[in-house]
Amino acid sequence: MFSFSQKSLKATSALRRSLATVSNATIKATSNGSAPARLTEPAYLSLKTGQTFTGQSFGATQAPATSGETVFTTSLVGYPESMTDPSYHGQILVFTQPLVGNYGVPAFDRDQFGLLRNFESDKIQCKAIVVSDYATRYSHWNAVESLGEWCTRSGIPAISGVDTRALVHLLRDQGSTLGALTVGGSKAPATEEVEFVDPNTDNLVAKVSVTEPQQFNPGGDVKIAVVDCGIKQNILRCLVARGAAVTLLPWNYNFNAVADHFDGLFISNGPGSPTKCTPLIQNVRQAYQTFNKPIFGICMGNQIMGMAAGLDVYKMRYGNRGHNQPAVNLTNGQCVITSQNHGFALKDDGAMPSGWQRYFVNANDGSNEGIRHSFLPFSSVQFHPEAKGGPQDTQYLFDSFLTQVREAKIQRTTQETAFHKNLETATAEPVSVAA
Repeated sequence: MFSFSQKSLKATSALRRSLATVSNATIKATSNGSAPARLTEPAYLSLKTGQTFTGQSFGATQAPATSGETVFTTSLVGYPESMTDPSYHGQILVFTQPLVGNYGVPAFDRDQFGLLRNFESDKIQCKAIVVSDYATRYSHWNAVESLGEWCTRSGIPAISGVDTRALVHLLRDQGSTLGALTVGGSKAPATEEVEFVDPNTDNLVAKVSVTEPQQFNPGGDVKIAVVDCGIKQNILRCLVARGAAVTLLPWNYNFNAVADHFDGLFISNGPGSPTKCTPLIQNVRQAYQTFNKPIFGICMGNQIMGMAAGLDVYKMRYGNRGHNQPAVNLTNGQCVITSQNHGFALKDDGAMPSGWQRYFVNANDGSNEGIRHSFLPFSSVQFHPEAKGGPQDTQYLFDSFLTQVREAKIQRTTQETAFHKNLETATAEPVSVAA
């Protein structure tokens, strides 16, 4: 039996409230308003390929060096959302926007659904951040602490004074690069002295997914099973705000065993390589055969659905991350501007498995941006339709998915009603017995 007790639901709600209370209390205790942060401690960003960038620390002091995959985002705004996006888990995040931190960090408030208003998860997910110019004074009506205070409180190293333009050129030219951030010392450590850790060798999805089911908006008119690969809060908000009841499931949960409890299936975004998610790929492959209800995926969900259909994935040279990625809808030729955050992509080469079609394609590099089934209500996109922050050109995809779910539910209800009516009629008719 698939159900949640009132006790467990109350405990989940209490936990959410306590997290918000503790977080905001901690902020008030450590924040010193808009007072300038001191940038006196030297910091060093070392790349495994041998280059070193020197700057000043404005975050936490970590020893030894903090290591991860060095990636860049072209987003102009939204650093609180980017830093808390689970898709950045295990990465050193470089902001190409020259000035970062000028509007501070907002409070950990929650909306009527129990979801964070200003963040995509309840903590900073990236390993460290790199900026060109950190704004030591912040000014915003919604801010409760500075970016530096937030990083320090969260144990996240941060470096300012880096020539991020030169750094991004390196990352684009040489592709995916491991890096390490060191704080303190009179000089940068030698490359051979630094332990560079590749986060993509781990199952990062397992590290950011919930470990037990959670419910949101349980009174919704349609029930959606959402597989949590590292879901953003605003994706959940886009579903529940449209009237759906959402059950958030662990990444490796066998949702096929409880398929009759749901009207639709959703597979979320998430970090790292989809090749580490074999149980989920197998579950989705089975769902294609037996679920018979709408399925929709975003980002990691696109890669998982593609692999379940028979496609391969590949590691992109430097990935697509930012709020300005153009994607072309191959069904109507419309180009949309999208928010993206991924380092892997489906390898479709224009040749799709039987029954599947290309849905969207990136106008810059030609990479896959989505797939759809030829006649079944299965589809996915590589970008983030809900933005947060960024463009909202494709939020209609949530409406399209939930419209499919509601129409399919009405059709099933009509068919079940007709079946039971025919069964009652057949049962009521007298049975003649031959003499």
